Amino acid sequence: MPRGAAIQSEITRNKNAEDAPFSVVPINRENIASLREWPVTGWAGHYHWFSNPRGPKSNLIRTGDRIDLVIWDNQQNSLLTSAEQKSVEMTGLTVSSTGTIFVPYLNEVPVRGKTPEAARDRIASDLELVVPAAQVQLSVSPGPDNSIDAVRGFASPGTYPLPNRNYSLLSLISAAGGISESLQNPLVRVIREGKTFEIRADTLFERASTNVVMRGGDKIIVEEDERYFVALGATGTETIVPFNRERITAIEALALLGGISDNRANPQGVLILREYSGKQLRTDGSGPDKRQVVFTIDLTSADGLFAANKFQVNPRDLVVATESPVNSVRTVFGLIGAAVGVSRAVTGD
Repeated sequence: MPRGAAIQSEITRNKNAEDAPFSVVPINRENIASLREWPVTGWAGHYHWFSNPRGPKSNLIRTGDRIDLVIWDNQQNSLLTSAEQKSVEMTGLTVSSTGTIFVPYLNEVPVRGKTPEAARDRIASDLELVVPAAQVQLSVSPGPDNSIDAVRGFASPGTYPLPNRNYSLLSLISAAGGISESLQNPLVRVIREGKTFEIRADTLFERASTNVVMRGGDKIIVEEDERYFVALGATGTETIVPFNRERITAIEALALLGGISDNRANPQGVLILREYSGKQLRTDGSGPDKRQVVFTIDLTSADGLFAANKFQVNPRDLVVATESPVNSVRTVFGLIGAAVGVSRAVTGD
């Protein structure tokens, strides 16, 4: 008989065979707690984010920063200034890999890890031996170690200097023109010191605690969340469905699909097909004993509905709403009725 989806018994018909390649697991309130402890498929199971404390407003000097000095000295026989010019400018002094800058008569002065105020005081103190009454002005232009790279996914990607040690991720996103409007379900990724941290943009915007402080050298990438599940059968739509939040339950997945077909679907036969790796198999009942598992949901009972509202759909799961067996009977009667109608038309009855 013509129909749009399989019947549940057709999919699970060999479930009791010894060599069955899959197992069938009903989702109910008795086992939902243990099912939530099963290995996760399709992704790590959560996004790994971080937190860091706020710091003082002043930034710290890093390797690669450029320092400009202006030194004033009113002495007539100054070693740094002339009779006509009572100040001298030293611009573009790059902080070396050893954390120092070269200042005449002082040689290498360590400045890395200091605030601009502390570095100025250090230079002024060292100058007292050479120029007792000198006054020092110091300004810093951030280098790579004191800048952030907004790599892609922004309206205005680029490199942005850290104005202070409290510069937040949301401030960086704002400076970069915001997240590109072309991205659906954007995922914010921070690469720091060889480690990668991820968070969905909607979570970042909703929770103040996730607005972390940036550090020099951070790289920020915004991409679409590539997780999805597939919907087939007598659902409201048959399509690839992207995850619009960090986690989606079975009931929420059905809601995203527009529910199941009132006229076609079997509400006792909603299936979630999932494949585990060989390393994830268990023999003690704490996980799947076969790589392929068919989870069944009964939407006609409170037990099944409550359990399905706690069961997590994993990326790349296949959600299938099976066809109601009654539809085949309806089709048969429809064909018989059509045949009788044609016969009567031919015989003139």
